[in-house]
Amino acid sequence: MTQRVVILGAGPSGFYAAEALLKAGLEVDLLDRLPTPFGLVRAGVAPDHPKIKSVTRMYEKTAANPAFRYFGGVALGSDVSREELLERYHAVVYAIGTAKDNRLGIPGEDLEGSHPATDFVAWYNGHPDFAAHEFDLDGGRAVVVGNGNVAIDVARMLVLAREELAPTDTADHALDAFGSSSVDEVVLLGRRGPEQAAFTTPELRELGELSRADVIVDPFVPALPDDASGTARRNIEVLQQYAAREPHGRTHRIVLRFLRSPVEILDDGEGRVRGVRLAVNRIEDGRAVATGEHEELECGLVLRAIGYRGDPVPGVPFDPRLRRIPNDGGRVTDEAGALLRGEYAVGWIKRGPTGVIGTNKKDAADTVAKLLADRDAGTLNAPRDADAEHTAQWLRERVPHLVSWDGWRAIDEHESRAGEAAGRPRVKLVSVEEMHRIGQGR
Repeated sequence: MTQRVVILGAGPSGFYAAEALLKAGLEVDLLDRLPTPFGLVRAGVAPDHPKIKSVTRMYEKTAANPAFRYFGGVALGSDVSREELLERYHAVVYAIGTAKDNRLGIPGEDLEGSHPATDFVAWYNGHPDFAAHEFDLDGGRAVVVGNGNVAIDVARMLVLAREELAPTDTADHALDAFGSSSVDEVVLLGRRGPEQAAFTTPELRELGELSRADVIVDPFVPALPDDASGTARRNIEVLQQYAAREPHGRTHRIVLRFLRSPVEILDDGEGRVRGVRLAVNRIEDGRAVATGEHEELECGLVLRAIGYRGDPVPGVPFDPRLRRIPNDGGRVTDEAGALLRGEYAVGWIKRGPTGVIGTNKKDAADTVAKLLADRDAGTLNAPRDADAEHTAQWLRERVPHLVSWDGWRAIDEHESRAGEAAGRPRVKLVSVEEMHRIGQGR
């Protein structure tokens, strides 16, 4: 009897795991909470980076395998439980990601006008959970806290002209908001120095190619020690170029400020953001240490981009300190460290929110290698009923609005046709109900 695996989460790590499992001759069911697949490739990659999104073509090849099935709209913990899945599959693979944002933990963080960058990114990408959110883009200055690629994406989106966004798959509601935005300066804050920034060099270099924004960097960018990594060295070279050149007098600015930590988000007296109080830092042994000096920076919008964290799912083991599923090289463990038969983790919920999309391929391959070793050793889960048709019937009874891969293709075709008429790659649906209707051919 062919062994059957269920993967929870249809983002990159889920698809890479599916690809490896299918090549090994297993049958795979891929479940996702949303009707639409591809996770952060659809809802996290900046709309003006279509080449990155083209990775979905590889995932579509995986989905064409006859041993693959997709069930969209199924939420682990509410629609189906871990125990129910273990009754029907020889292995369960958790690829649920780490979708929550990290918090600053400072006064004023919950003022109106202070948001997680994760919410902002999901909003302009048309994620249905965030489509109704509102972001006030009327202030002249926005502050983005963080020195990674998400921070750069957010800053870039805030200063792109409407005509630059118009040919992208930016959600319609966000296109309208960006088109009427009066944000003309975005300040990126890093608590450490430029040599410790987490930007990748292509994304940092891309800032210098913006049509209507100057990039402003502190004129003093330190030389790097001889043992600095290649990325840090290349980043410093780019930053030194920005620091050395005269501004072009463009209408917008992106300002990179280092050695600054927010210690308070300031209230305008009516519950809204009016600015940020910053601690001035110095570097000691690679760490940011406060000098005792402070500054205030006026702004109307604060977006924190300081990383992601996982949230527990009912019934699934969870490490509250690391904020991910406990595991030993991908094999899920209980809180005491004992291996759980037939349960595995891949992607960010396994290792934490690090790396780029491609990093998940090797990560998934490593976990699948463990799963296949367990298969060969006869130590996978022993399900009560692993019949594929019985499982499909059970899922349809449990989730009447289920969306199959054909249903996703109908959604995809609908969005693509709407995009073609507007000269765009697609016009995204942002209503789950509408996705269900189209995905089920109603």
